[in-house]
Amino acid sequence: MKVVFMGTPDFAVPVLENLVKEHDVVCVYTRAPKEAGRGHKETKTPVHLKAEELGIEVRTPKTLRNPEEQQKFKDLQADVAVVAAYGLILPKEILEAFPYGCLNTHASLLPRWRGAAPIQRAIEAGDKKSGVTIMQMDEGLDTGDMLLKGEVEITDTTTGGELHDALSKIGADLIMEALRNYTSIKPQKQDDSQSCYAAKLEKEETHLDCSQSAEVLERKIRAFNPFPSTYFEYKGERFKVYEAEALMADSGYAPGTIIPNDSGLLIACGEGMLFITKIQRQGKKAMPIEELLRGFQFVPDEMVA
Repeated sequence: MKVVFMGTPDFAVPVLENLVKEHDVVCVYTRAPKEAGRGHKETKTPVHLKAEELGIEVRTPKTLRNPEEQQKFKDLQADVAVVAAYGLILPKEILEAFPYGCLNTHASLLPRWRGAAPIQRAIEAGDKKSGVTIMQMDEGLDTGDMLLKGEVEITDTTTGGELHDALSKIGADLIMEALRNYTSIKPQKQDDSQSCYAAKLEKEETHLDCSQSAEVLERKIRAFNPFPSTYFEYKGERFKVYEAEALMADSGYAPGTIIPNDSGLLIACGEGMLFITKIQRQGKKAMPIEELLRGFQFVPDEMVA
């Protein structure tokens, strides 16, 4: 098949790598490079870099809503567009440009978790499983007919990074199966009543609000590990938290209080306590809590914010 690939982050790279093994990827669409650092150096997306490595033409339009860009897309005369975390809205003219339309590799078990951050939201919500859905895109937000699904278990230790990597591999394999068997797969409608929205991650969410339960905070810590990561502040300094355990016994302390103990850093929450096991002091590398405590002290009965 002649394929146009549309993707941006690391999640999408294995999909592109698989596609080139069996199909003619005629063009790659990705988000435009961003300026980063003091020198405002342009940083290309992971998909952009991989496409250049593979010798594939790369296009980075800021929108696909204007007729000129839509015509350029149609002129590629591909059979299908494969989409994986692209990041731009695809108008009807793009969705209907090719015979097989646009197939999306979505990182959730649709109709659950439509939207921008399905991986993190699944862990944060305490879901016991996640997966990838290959869907036929329509004009709605992840509302198209489902073609194939692949599942993975979410354990009590699964992090956002681990789930991301697992789903990326599943998606890369599933899209190949979908293309091989496209004409024989029977599309399934989504049950809109079972859907929920995976909202984009916001900076404000990364702060650990100790008035919440330790169980909720522990899931958030795992969901946001390694990115965007969670944090608390102590004596004006920011500490990122990458791993913790939720202890649901009543501490008797006000939320945010550092509880005296001999094992490490224990913080009272609205319900239960949070035992921090991996942390990163501002300007330092992430490390086990015991390593940090060799040269730094959290004073019992003081508060984190």
